Amino acid sequence: MDSGAFTTQGLMTIEAVQKALNRSRASVYRYANTDPTELNPAYNPTRLNPELRLNKDDPLLFHPNEVARFAQDILNIKQVTIEVQQPVETTTQELLRAILMELKQIREVVERGVKDNG
Repeated sequence: MDSGAFTTQGLMTIEAVQKALNRSRASVYRYANTDPTELNPAYNPTRLNPELRLNKDDPLLFHPNEVARFAQDILNIKQVTIEVQQPVETTTQELLRAILMELKQIREVVERGVKDNG
């Protein structure tokens, strides 16, 4: 099984799970351990357990190991391979990295100034 659509934390979206399990979106929702009255139900070894959510409107996200466990143990899919790929760096990430470098340089200058005047 190969999948796409990973979050920056390496978690799988519903679309990625659907692709990895070769099942319909509706099937993935049926497999998922969710409860309309409880935000984060207790772990259920017979269901596909999503990661903890802070808000009921947060999307369901799944750890690749949980998807692989569910595929092997419950769906009896013998060969399970889930590839987690590094996300492509976005312009925003590049900009944040440049800002971080500049802040580090400013800190070095300030610390040198404190040592010289101290």
